[in-house]
Amino acid sequence: MDTPISYGTLYVVATPIGNLEDMTFRAVSILKQVDLIAAEDTRHSKRLLDHYGIDTRMISCHEHNEADKIPLFIAHLKNGLSLALISDAGTPTVSDPGYPLVRAAAKESIPVLPIPGCSAVIAGLSVSGLPTDTFYFSGFPPKKTGKLKQALESLKDQKATLIFYESPRRIKILIQTLIQILGDRQACLTREVSKIHEEYLRGNLSEILEILDGKEVIKGECSLFVQGCGPGEVRIDEETLEKIILDRLAATDLATSELSRQIAEKTGLPKKRIYDMILKLSPSGPGR
Repeated sequence: MDTPISYGTLYVVATPIGNLEDMTFRAVSILKQVDLIAAEDTRHSKRLLDHYGIDTRMISCHEHNEADKIPLFIAHLKNGLSLALISDAGTPTVSDPGYPLVRAAAKESIPVLPIPGCSAVIAGLSVSGLPTDTFYFSGFPPKKTGKLKQALESLKDQKATLIFYESPRRIKILIQTLIQILGDRQACLTREVSKIHEEYLRGNLSEILEILDGKEVIKGECSLFVQGCGPGEVRIDEETLEKIILDRLAATDLATSELSRQIAEKTGLPKKRIYDMILKLSPSGPGR
C-alpha cells in the first residue's frame, strides 16, 4: 500500500545509555527537526536535550500512559507532523516503552524509521568474551520465584548466548537461580556501561556471585550474559545431586572439602553448593 504523502514519520531514536557523548550526529539532527518528541521521562530526557541545545517540545510516553497516548500520536503523524520516540537510555522498544506505538503506526502505513545508536544488549555482548554469532535476549526475567525457575528451565537447551536485564536489587537472586537451573556456566556481568563507575565481571556464575557478595551495595542496571548450552552438557537436578553425594558418603571417608571438590569437578556444579549439601546430608558433619 502506498503511503499517503501527507503522513509524517515516526523516528525511533536511540540515546546514550550513560555517557552523553555517545549520542550520534544524526540523532541530534533528527531530534532538532521533528515536531514532537515522545519521551519515556521528560524530566530525565531534558538533561540530554539541554546538553545538545535541542528545544523541541516533549510529551511523556511510558508504560503507564502509552495506550492512552497512541491515538494522539497517530493523529499527529497523520496530520503530516513528525514524531521522535526516545526512552530514558538506549534503543526504544527494547525492554522499554514504544512497541505498541510502533505497531500502531505501522498498521496505519505511517513511515517508521530507526535512528541507530546505543543498546546495552549489543554493547555488553561485544565485550562479554562469550560467543556473539547467535544470542538470545530474554530481557527482564520474572520476579516471582516459581515463574523465574520455569522461564530458566525453558532455556536449558538454548545453545545461543543468553542475555538478561536485571535490577541491582535482584541480580544475585537471578544468578543463584541460574546456577541452580543451568549450572555454573561462564558468564559476564556488565554494570553502569559507559558511565564513570562502569564494571565488567567475567568468570563462572559462582565467581561473579562471590564478587557481588563482597559488595556492600550494588548500583546501576545490570546486563548478564551467560554461555549457552554446550554439546553433551550434563545437567543435574537437586534430587540427582543428593543421590550422588549420599552414594559417595557411603563409599568414602574423604574430608568434606576434598569430597566436594571431586564432585564439583565431575558435575561442573559450584563447589560451595556441593559442600553445603554434604554438610546437610552427612550425619558426621564437617569433621569427617
